[in-house]
Formats: sequence, C-alpha cells, structure tokens
Amino acid sequence: MAGVRLFGRWAGLLGTRSSLTASGPLCLAGRPPRAPSAALLEPPWAQALHVRLQQRALCEGRRLLRREDENPAVPKRTELDDLVEKAGGPEEVLRLWAERGATANQTAIYIFHLARLASEKGAPGHADLLRDRRLQDMFDRVSSQVCTVWNGSLVSVLRAAALLGVTPGSAALDSLQTEALWRIRRFSYRQLAYLADWACGRDGGTRPRELLAATLKQLELRWTELADVRTVGLLLSRAAHLPPSLVDKLEDKALELVETFHAEDIRRVAVSLAAQGRRSVPLLRALSYHAQQKPSQELKAPLLLDLVFAYAKMKFHQTQLFQRIATELLPQLAQLSSGDVTRCARSFAYLKWLHQPLFEGFAEHYLQQSEKYSAVQLGNLLLSFARLDFQPSKREHFYSKVHDALRGSLSQLEPYLLTDVVWSLCVLQQAKPEYLKVVLDPAFQQRLTDGGNRKVSYALKLLQVAATAHLENLCPQGAAADPLLLSSAPALEIPPTPMQRSLHAALHDLVGGLEGGCRTAVTTVYGWTVEQFWVEPRESSLAMGTGLVPPDSQGEFCSRRIAFLAGDFLHYGSRSKEPLGRFAMQRRHLQLAGFLTVEVPYYEWAELKSDWQRVAYLKAKMGKAVAEDMAK
Repeated sequence: MAGVRLFGRWAGLLGTRSSLTASGPLCLAGRPPRAPSAALLEPPWAQALHVRLQQRALCEGRRLLRREDENPAVPKRTELDDLVEKAGGPEEVLRLWAERGATANQTAIYIFHLARLASEKGAPGHADLLRDRRLQDMFDRVSSQVCTVWNGSLVSVLRAAALLGVTPGSAALDSLQTEALWRIRRFSYRQLAYLADWACGRDGGTRPRELLAATLKQLELRWTELADVRTVGLLLSRAAHLPPSLVDKLEDKALELVETFHAEDIRRVAVSLAAQGRRSVPLLRALSYHAQQKPSQELKAPLLLDLVFAYAKMKFHQTQLFQRIATELLPQLAQLSSGDVTRCARSFAYLKWLHQPLFEGFAEHYLQQSEKYSAVQLGNLLLSFARLDFQPSKREHFYSKVHDALRGSLSQLEPYLLTDVVWSLCVLQQAKPEYLKVVLDPAFQQRLTDGGNRKVSYALKLLQVAATAHLENLCPQGAAADPLLLSSAPALEIPPTPMQRSLHAALHDLVGGLEGGCRTAVTTVYGWTVEQFWVEPRESSLAMGTGLVPPDSQGEFCSRRIAFLAGDFLHYGSRSKEPLGRFAMQRRHLQLAGFLTVEVPYYEWAELKSDWQRVAYLKAKMGKAVAEDMAK
C-alpha cells in the first residue's frame, strides 16, 4: 500500500517534469523566454504536495482503515432507548420491546436493563421470567444476529444471562459464548475484565472454562492497558481465579493509580484485598494515607464501616486512619443501625483499638435503641466490650438493660455464642448465677469440649467461667462450679514466645540452684498458664538473697506464691499500656486464688539488655509485690 502511494506521488512529478521539458524548446523557437512563473519558483516539496492532491484518486480506494473506522458510527438515541432506561420493572421492558421492536444490539442492551431491574426490584422468581415468550424471543434475536452486536453489548448480555439464571448449555447462551471467544482479541481491557468476572462465576461447562482461559491470557498479555481503578477492583475481587503473576501486577497498578482514587475506589480495593486475604503492606499504607486526605463529604458511614472491617480482617493497624474514622463516625452514630454498630465494634475489637468516645457512643446507641438489637447483636456487642475491657460511663443503666434483654433470650443463642456471652460477662464482672448455671451444666459442657481445636478453645473459656463462679462466690445452686471438675479438659499446645523464653531463663538465674524454687509454664486448674515462684521463710538463703524478707519480720513471714505474668505485645490494646479484658480477668483470678501477681510488660522488658539487668528487675518487682502485700 505504501508502494501505491509512492508511485502516485512520483507519477505526478514525472508528468509535470515532462511537460516542462517539452515546452522549453517551443518557447525558445517561437518567442523570447518569459520570466518563470510563481509555480516554477516553488520548492520541489511544495510542487510534489500539489501534485499529490491532484493525483490522490490513484490510491484513494485502497487506503488503510484507521482504528476509529473499524466500528460504525454510534447510532442516535431513540425514544425507545429513553423509555427502557426509565422503565420501572422487567414487565415494562418486555412490553416496550414487544410493541416497538429493536435491533439485535439494542435488544442486548435491553436484556441487561431487564436483568438489572429484576435483581433490584426483587422480582418474584427468575424462573417465571425466563419462561416468558417475549424474553425468549429477545435472546433468540440476539443469538441469531450476534454478528451485529457490539462488543460491550455482547459482554452485557452474557452478564445479564448470569443474573437471570439462564441454564448453561442453552442454544442462545452457547452462541453468545462462541462469538465472545472469537472476538476475544477485539475486546477492550475493561470488557475483558467484566468477561472474566462473568466467567469466574459460572459453574462447570467446557465453554466457560475455555472462555475464562482465553480471557485471562489476554488480561495478562495486555495488562499495560489497565488504566482505571474500577477494573483493578473488579479483577482483584476475583484474585482467587487469576494467575499470581497477574495479581501482583494488579496490585502494582493499584499502587501506581492510588493518587487518583476517590474514597469509594479506596473502599473497593481494600474490601477486595480483604476478601482474598492479600495483605499487601505497601498498597495498604498508600490507601491509608490517601483515605486520611479525603474530605469529610466523601467519608460516609457505610464506606467507613467497610474500611474498618477490611483492615480488621487483614489485621493491619493504622492508628491515624482509625482516629480519622472514629472522628467521622461519631456525628453519624444516630444514623447507624444496630447491625452497623455491632459490626463496627467487633472490627475495632479485633484490631484491639479502643477509642473511648466512640465506644461510649456505641453504649449510648444501645441505651436509646435497645429494642432494635437482636440477641445475637447484643452478644457480639458484649464480646467486643469484653475483649477491650471497656466499661461504659453509665454502667448501671447499661447493664440493667443488658440483663433485662438476656433473661428472655439466652435460649435463642447457639451454644458457642452463648458461651461467648457468659464469658464476656465474667470478664466485665457482670455474670450472674443463672447465666453460669446454663453453661456449667455437664450436658452443655459435653457439646463444647468434644472435637477439634476450636472446641478446645471453648473448653478453656468454660474453665475460666467455672473459675469465676468458684473464686468470685457466684456458684449457682446445683451446678458443677468447681474448676477441678473441668481439669481434664484438653489444653492448647502453645509454644512459648521469645519474651517468655527470656523470662524463663532470667527466673532460673534468679533461683540459682535451689530445687523447686521456680516452675515455668504451669497450667493451673483455673485455665491460666503462669510462671510460678515460691518464697519460703525457711529457705532464708533465697528469701534474704532476693531482698524480699526484711530481717526484723522473718518470724511473721509465711510462704507466698508469686505468679509472673509475661505481658507480651499481643496482650495489650493497640498503642495502649492497658491489658485486654482476658488478661485483666487472669490477674484478678490469680489474685483471688492466693497468688501474688507480678506483671512483666513487654515495653519494660525490652529495655533490659543484659542478664544481670533482667535479674535485678525481677528482684525489684518481687520485692515491691511482697511489700505491698505485707502492708495490707
């Protein structure tokens, strides 16, 4: 084709040059030469341009098509298009199409509108809709004239077929899938993404698998064409079906586009990552930073709740973002439903992040709308409060409403949630004998303690509930409240943490060679594992050597059991020095059981760099605990 164009240009130049040469001698012979015309004074390239315009017809019929000429012009909108878009339901779309008719491409678009309306309006059964002869005729029209259907309309009608529940293997659906497979290289990247989303949701079938494989191949080959966040979020939501290399590229592309994200885009990507369990730290940090910069108008309550849920599921902590979310949620609490409050409270509890004003708002929300809370929602709210050891300011009023609601709803809770509720009330020091009686019943215990690891954790909760009943004098009449009766329950095999191993070594150095002076990783009958240290007045070498017993008080000194509580990082709230509810209950139970408790928090232990510093630290902590106990 380039040769044809070049030949046309040179043909014109040669013709012009020949005429000029032929006329030259005639001019010389007939009359004196004239001054050259302006055309002859033009440079050669300008003359060639004029000739090209005159001779263009030589190659006009064989020119290459430009990309924008591949598709026909966009048809004008018709009155039927407007009526279908304004339709109030599927029946109206069917009526308009049957009365007025439409092209195959328009019909494909109308099928998609019909499917969307059927899903939004909650049409009474898609099976009845699929038996409608008019809808069958619409699918027949599209499948019989599928070559005239545009790419976007083809993808839309496939998605509509999935929404309507068209049976796989039907003739119309096979025709549409075959055409999509033939056109796979002509789809835009966004259309490929929608096609992949559709194919991932199809169950079985040879054709959908072939179409999905071809689509994924095109997505990976053409990933540089990806330029919008909606497509990124759509593909990330299907990351389980995508090749790992493509998912990595999608995350890189999201990180590249994050500056252009709106708040809704941030929510979509964060929820997609959480749904697939992909904890991409660089991307999450970027999302957090840009979410903090968004104006308050974009940060609506549903968006904030989704963000907190996504971060909780991925266990990703970002204090500045959580602070912003809590600040934005506070004025919107009145608009939240009981389910929203419960969901938000549980997300923050999993993140171990306590924002006092926000949780006060949750408690106030329950006080004002307690009748809207179901038993399950109330149980989850109590579990969140117990995990963070949060006590509302209106404690008496709050718990009186809680007890009123629980009296008639305990039987509605499934066994595991019922155990969680009673355990939470034990943590919050609000348990009552009637609650304990239900979960300490031997038949109820048997249902929870038989089986796998999840039930082992609930066996430990039962031990702690029994310890609450035994140690806090809440034994219900007729219940087996003695924790020794549950001591045969299996224990969790949890390896010691680096801090616990370091503490064990320091305790053995402190004891020296004294046999029986210290025992580490002791599992008590109350469900707690501690490091136990004995102080006996008769063993004056140990007692006096540690400085625990003043010389003038040895006669009054009796044996003491000291329980060392290793406060690891996970035992405390985020950016807090207050222990979580479970470990606050552990300290209370051990003190009631007769132990002197010595807490060794991680933020103090980490500052001790040598063995002698750790031993000196433990001696000081033990001396302080014994002195405080003697002062009582």
